[in-house]
Parts: sequence; C-alpha cells; structure tokens
Amino acid sequence: MITLALAACSVSVSAQEDSVLLKGVEIVRPAMHSSVLSTTLVQSLDASTLRLLGVSDVADAVKRMAGVYVRDYGGIGGMKTVSLHSLGAAHTSVVYDGVSLSNTQAGQIDIARYNADNLDNVSVSIGEEHDLMASARQYASAGVLSMRSEQPRFEAGKNYALRFRVEGGSFGFVTPSLTWWQRLDSKTSLSVFGKFMRADGQYPFTLVNAGLKTREHRANTDINSWQGEANLYHTFADSSRIEAKLYGYSSRRGLPGVIILYANPSQERMWDKDLFAQAAYNKDFNEHLSFAARLKYTHSWNKYMDWGSQYTDGVEREVNRQEEYYGSATLGWHIAKKWSAALATDLSFNRLRNNVYVNTDGIVPQPSRWTSITALALKGQPGRLKVDASLTYTYAAEHVSAGEAPADKKQFTPSLSLSYRLLPATPLYVRAMIKNTFRVPTFNDLYYSRLGNIYLRPEKAHEVGGGFSYETHYKALQLLTLTVDGYYNNVKDKIVAFPSTYVWRMANYGRVNIVGVDLTAGMDVALTSKIALQSSAAATYQHAVDKTNKTSQSYDNQLPYTPRWSGSGNAILTTPWLNIGYSVVMQGARYSMAQNKPEYRMHAFWEHSLTLSRSIKWSRTLLDISLKATNFTDTQYEIIKYYPMPGRQWMASLTWHI
Repeated sequence: MITLALAACSVSVSAQEDSVLLKGVEIVRPAMHSSVLSTTLVQSLDASTLRLLGVSDVADAVKRMAGVYVRDYGGIGGMKTVSLHSLGAAHTSVVYDGVSLSNTQAGQIDIARYNADNLDNVSVSIGEEHDLMASARQYASAGVLSMRSEQPRFEAGKNYALRFRVEGGSFGFVTPSLTWWQRLDSKTSLSVFGKFMRADGQYPFTLVNAGLKTREHRANTDINSWQGEANLYHTFADSSRIEAKLYGYSSRRGLPGVIILYANPSQERMWDKDLFAQAAYNKDFNEHLSFAARLKYTHSWNKYMDWGSQYTDGVEREVNRQEEYYGSATLGWHIAKKWSAALATDLSFNRLRNNVYVNTDGIVPQPSRWTSITALALKGQPGRLKVDASLTYTYAAEHVSAGEAPADKKQFTPSLSLSYRLLPATPLYVRAMIKNTFRVPTFNDLYYSRLGNIYLRPEKAHEVGGGFSYETHYKALQLLTLTVDGYYNNVKDKIVAFPSTYVWRMANYGRVNIVGVDLTAGMDVALTSKIALQSSAAATYQHAVDKTNKTSQSYDNQLPYTPRWSGSGNAILTTPWLNIGYSVVMQGARYSMAQNKPEYRMHAFWEHSLTLSRSIKWSRTLLDISLKATNFTDTQYEIIKYYPMPGRQWMASLTWHI
C-alpha cells in the first residue's frame, strides 16, 4: 500500500489559481492546497472529479479517503455509515451546506441517501475544525464530513439553466434526475433538484458450503426512493447572505438480511420518510466582526416490518418518529492581523416516539433530550506557525414521560493543533494535534427494549496525531502533494452490547487503543496542451486493539471489521476525445468477531472501476455521455460478514444541459 500511495500519487480538489504581477508580466501559479496548509488532515473531491470517476453517492466518494471507514451492508439500497479512525459513526459530524445532520435515535447518518449529482464538493477533516465560523457541533466532533451543494451558475444573457440526467444499469437500476437553476433577480437565485431511483438489486453471488459452491441470487433487495430539495440564495444590500434549504426523502425497500445456509430469504421491509428545513445566515459587520446563524427543523419517520413464527402474532412491527429543533450562532472576532477568535453556541431539542421502547416494567419512556454545546475557538498564524485551538462544553439533559430518567451528561473537551513551515521558500510543513471528544449515548443505547441501559456513561475519545505535508510545482508537473499523518486514539467507556444473564444489554465495557498512519498523495500533470493526467491515492494502516480485560480472549486483538491496511487510488486522463477514469478501493484482511481466530478471518479484496465519458456540444446544449464498469474483475467480497457485495456492474448515463 505504501507503493500505491506514493506511486499512484491525497484525494483532492483541483487547486485554484493565484496571480502575481511582476513588471507587467502576469505569472499564474496554483494556490496552496488545503491538505498541505491545514493543521490536520483535510481531504476533498470536487464535482468534476466525482463526475469523471462515476461516483454516484457520498458513500462512494468518502471510501476513497485515508482514515475513513464506510460500513456497507450490501445492495444498491443498503445502509452505509462513516467512521473516522475507527472511532465510530457517532463521533463523526455530517454537515450539509453548513448545517449538521443528526439522528439521536441511532447516532449515525445513512450517507448513501445523499447523492453526488448536485454536489459541488465532498470533504473530510479529521481532528480540529478549521472553519472559524463553524457551529459548536463541528468543534465538538472527532471529525467532520461536509457536503456542499452546487450553487446556480448562469451563462451570459441567461436567467435559467436545466440539467436532465438519466442513469441505468445492472440489477434493474434506473434513476432519472432533474436540476433547475433560476435567477429571480440580481441578488436572488433558486435551485431545485429531484431524483427517483428504483432497482431490484438481485445480483448473483457464490455461496460456499465446505467444498460445495452454488450460484445464488440476493433476494429482498429492491428499493424505490424519491429525493428532492429546493435551495434559495439571497444577498442583502449590506452584503449579508442567507441560504435556505428544504429537503425531502422517501423510500421503501427490502432488507436482504444475512446469508445463512438452508434458511429462507429475509422478508424484512423498511419504509423511510425524512424532511428537514434549514436556513444559514452570514454577515460581516466590518473587517473585525462576523456573525453566522443557523436554524433547522427535522422530522424523520420509519417503519420496520418482519414476518415469521418467532413473533407472537406472526409479525413484528416497529414505528419510529423523531423530531429535532436546532439553533446555532457563531460570533467571529478578528483580533489582529494574524489572530482570530470565535464563540459558537448550539441548542437542540430532540424527541422520539415509537412502539418498541418498553422496559422490563412495561413502561414506555417516550424520551426527549435538550443539548447545549458551547465552543470557544482561537486561530492564529504568527510567522511560519499556524495555531488552531478550541475548548468545548457539552451539556445534555434527558427527559422521559414515565419511569426513571438517565442522569444529565456534561463534559469539557479541549483541542489544539499546530502547523509549522520548516523553510520560508519551501512548502514543507510539520503538524501536531491533540483533541478530546465524547459522545452521549443514543436513545437506542439507553431505552431499546431489553437492550437499553439508562445508567450508561458517555463514551470518551482522546486523539493525538502528528505528521508532515509537502507541495511542489515544476513545469508540466502542475501539482504534487504528499501528506503523512500518524495518530494514536484511546477510547474509554466504549459503549457495546454485552451479554448478561438472560439477554444482551448495552454497557460501558470497552477500552480501545488505536495506532495508525494515513498516507495521501496527489499529482496533476499536463502531458500536452490538451491532454492532462490527474492521479491521487490514499492509504491507511491501523492497529486498533481491545484493551478492556487482560483475561479476555479478545484482549489485544484487532477490532472486528478493522483491516490493518486499506486504501484507494484514482487516475483520470482527460483528452479532447475521451475522458478515462480509473479507481481502485481495497481493504486488507480483517476479522468479523472480537476474537482473531482463523474461522473469523475475512479475506482482503480489491475493487476496480473504470469510467469512460465524453461531452458533446449539440446546438445550444451540452450532452455528457458516460459508461462505467464497477468491480469489473467480478471480485466477490463482503464488508460485513454474510452480506455479500455485488459483483461486476454496468452503468450508463446521459446528462443533458440546457
């Protein structure tokens, strides 16, 4: 993997350009890259790269980044969650257009729902938050996954733009989408995006039973989903700005379940409906004082059903409704030329209503939670040193309609990261970081029938890291970036499901040590005046072991589903005739259980993809044509044990720009 990272050469956006004027001659050079300048590792993919690689959703984008682990339960409609440095999905803040997404019930966001068609970029930052005007939630997180929508862009003389896209391929996959941009006046614009997706998902796989191999098809994997959003952008006379978003998602799908020999296919079904409305306001009062405010309302509903003789009435039915009211404000103060400070505060109210949170006494708690987060941040750049520091205070108060409520949770968490440029004329930086974070138990952790435990303590994570970054440009080599970051994470009071006398219960039983290295490299080369090569790679080594109990058989064993090595590589060749995008994603050997025994070992896999695309000017419109082969070597593998992933898939798309 070291060879892959250094030879294929971090996942990155194309650098913008700076201009320098010397005696009437303009010299253009690429701007310094964020992954090199930042005090901790930052990785991003822009819209052009996403399109040329055939990336369809956010999960497909972030699995190409170092230190990022995507848990994928298989199938086109399968749930996908993201974890940074093996800290768990609940330690990662997922942000859409500057406002955090949340799920207090489960503590994790299904990032497969968010599609790449209307995104301008996807980025991941690990450790300290680099945006001074960020929300307190972002400062409190171990890392941030950020998604930015494409903002309307208009050709000269036009007040609107339309983009129609249709994609289809293997396993009954069809998805049309429409994007409409409209200029309402010189200060206001509107964008509307809508997408429908359907697939039967019945892909083939090989079932192995000792020496017998049979060819089977995945069952109960169909999905039908609708996604839509509207965005309003307005700039006021005083140059303050507001962005408002209305988002809706609805799906019905089968849950394929685990593959068990001689068992009937899963009959589980899931229905989801999500709606949120948000607004973000930004104002610069003067060159010293800035203000940002965010408001959001979220309503989520889902229903789960399963049929079988194991249930009392022959059917299991779970219905969940959760709401969140969220407000955030950040005040930024530019103290001096090289120093800035910010005070951010968030307040949220979460409520859950369902039919499954019944404790052993038959009480239905109907929980709700008030959460307040306050962050004080300081950022500076004295000389060649860059400083990012913050102190965050979190307070969570729990309420239940009946029964005993958990104790309030409160915690201070500091963070400090530094970057130093070693030589004035050479962009070589060393950096170091230390950060504490903690997560409040989710509603499922606390209340889920027979499993929940209201006496859980928050899970605490301590992060330490350091490394270097380098960038250079030379003639045809337009950009070369290299980053190496080592880290040590210690997790205390880890929340896990633990067997008690009769049933499993959530408990603070875990202590985990994680030692790792992230390697990233990126290279842009102008082969001729019209042909260019962009390549990137990312690799991660992790030694993540259980340090809970020396007498346990899992002590000092690698955590389940955590490979020692993982990585990715991308290469994009752009020509006037055809664009070729190649990518590979790999995971090394890992174990499906806490005990690292041979029978639990899962083999390493490499997934290769190839995308061919071309843009054709036709009359006053533009056509983008793309053909993609995913996993073209037809490798069979699993990310989660007994959840086989699809083999070779073909996808074709046509995008019409008006």
